[in-house]
Amino acid sequence: MHFNRVHIEVTNICGLACSFCPPKLQPTKTMNLEFFDKILMQLQTYTKELAFHMMGDPLTLSNLKDYLDLAYEKGFRVELTTSGYYLKRTPYGSMFHPTVKQLNISLNAYNKNDLNLSFDDYMNAVLQTCRQKVENYPKPFINLRLWNLDESCSETEFNALLFDRLSAHFNIKLNLSEVYKTRPKSIRLDAKVLLHFDSYFEWPSLNSTHESHATCYGLKSHIGILANGTVVPCCLDGEGVINLGNLHDSPLIDVLQSSRAQEMIKGFSQNKAIEELCKKCSYKDRFNA
Repeated sequence: MHFNRVHIEVTNICGLACSFCPPKLQPTKTMNLEFFDKILMQLQTYTKELAFHMMGDPLTLSNLKDYLDLAYEKGFRVELTTSGYYLKRTPYGSMFHPTVKQLNISLNAYNKNDLNLSFDDYMNAVLQTCRQKVENYPKPFINLRLWNLDESCSETEFNALLFDRLSAHFNIKLNLSEVYKTRPKSIRLDAKVLLHFDSYFEWPSLNSTHESHATCYGLKSHIGILANGTVVPCCLDGEGVINLGNLHDSPLIDVLQSSRAQEMIKGFSQNKAIEELCKKCSYKDRFNA
């Protein structure tokens, strides 16, 4: 069994409350470095890529470099995902650590929170990070995520403001109307700096009225490991509803070979969702359109 990446929630602390994210129900937790190191040793036979993200923001960690150093020592490539709120307090040497292959910044986190900083302050930090990357760190990518393209174009006002600022900084003409019309996946702003588009999605919930059967990439392309050690089948199960096992109690090989995990894998191979949360997840329908 091999995964394209494994999502490790080094912390579930985010510090924000984006309206497009579900509220965090799990107790606040940061994975300690000793346990993180033990997980890495198990993951070496399963993947070469890690994503430090489930519900938390890795840039909240003052010792993020220590986690990246351990990943680097064991030959992993790491993807960091952040709201952008903590960019000014995070050293560039951590954000663009030699093990980091990509930094994702969620631009639409700004207007979905009541933040104590202005749009200019927020964007100055984002654009300064992009400038540092282009001038000093040629290896990693930056993905500026704008995942708010809904059918009703509800974020047109904010996106227009954002496009004006990006156009001026990168000296590139961004046409918002054309983006809504053609729906590109991404636009190149600079060397390895991309503006990445997607639409809002509904987080899976047992309270959802949605129900469908389909295949999914969970337990196929990726798995998730929560800050408390719980292994989950996909990156959208941030509360550990589908608890496959805990790495404090069992090795990963036993967790993945458990009957619950194997039944899920078998079900997905037949386009069938076994778990109730999977049935109520509309995100998987994207893979089956």
